[in-house]
Amino acid sequence: MTGGELIAAPTPVSGVRLSRSRLWDERARPQAPPPEAGRHYTAREQAGGRRLIEVHDHLRTELGRLRELMSEVITAAIGPAAARARLHALALRPVEKPLAGYCRTFCRIVLLHHNREDTDVFPRLREFEPRLGPVVDRLEQEHEALHGLVERIDRTLVAEPLDVSALRGAVDLLTDALLSHLSYEEHELVEPLARLWG
Repeated sequence: MTGGELIAAPTPVSGVRLSRSRLWDERARPQAPPPEAGRHYTAREQAGGRRLIEVHDHLRTELGRLRELMSEVITAAIGPAAARARLHALALRPVEKPLAGYCRTFCRIVLLHHNREDTDVFPRLREFEPRLGPVVDRLEQEHEALHGLVERIDRTLVAEPLDVSALRGAVDLLTDALLSHLSYEEHELVEPLARLWG
């Protein structure tokens, strides 16, 4: 491949909402400057945006697994032993409280991903494309809001007895917010990342 249009396609949000709550106003999100008309991207540049989407797709898959396990444990469709076996199949260490352990593992992965973006990727983008400043600012604000929600989930998980309604509400809100955030990030950064990593 010698070059062509950018083929990495940002993931759209389905529009289905699980929670009535919102962490932010999506209509207030700034947008990246439009790409240069007629620009062609090398194979190496094409890989930059695809990498971001691949990492996000992994997070989306793990979020789906978290939701499935949460549902099965909460509805008592499976017991603790079966949940532990499922976790082992997901390559996670079995834990005494399967849902809590998987939630914590997933949330830790999200936090590590955001930390890498905040400390490595975003500063490079700011320097490379100063016009992206408002978008990067917004993404960092959304990271902070998501981290606050992760802490809320963690507090819910360690409370005895487990408040199933609060946990379900927090995980539903995390699902809506994280999927929205990942899609927004892809829409605004796939093209600049292609140029940055090219």
